[in-house]
Amino acid sequence: MAAAAATLSDSTPAARGTLTRSAARAAIAGLTTSVCTGAFLLAETGLLDGRPATTHWEDLDDLAAAYPRVLVRREVAWVDDGDVVTSAGISAGIDMSLHVVARLLGEEWASATALQMEYSAGEFRAAPRAGR
Repeated sequence: MAAAAATLSDSTPAARGTLTRSAARAAIAGLTTSVCTGAFLLAETGLLDGRPATTHWEDLDDLAAAYPRVLVRREVAWVDDGDVVTSAGISAGIDMSLHVVARLLGEEWASATALQMEYSAGEFRAAPRAGR
């Protein structure tokens, strides 16, 4: 996906400012997440350097080529590396989000949230923690 591989130098001044502010916030946040090709934005800031991460399956090669310091993980719905959690596609983002709810508030809250959403995939429980 050509758009996903764009870098800060390719973006508008407003977009560069937004990304710079987001990177500063991520540096002090307890948890930063991305869904789908949002991993490119985190990679552009350097937040994923030396860390495992994933993105949409169509963009895995582009992420690896554009950001060789990112430890790109394939065939996983999401990657939890402590203070940074990335997901593959959009539905994997739901799984990742439920995993984060479970991590922060417990399985009961994650299950209740999934039930309220009428979401039953259950990947948030099954996906391996793909840390370093």
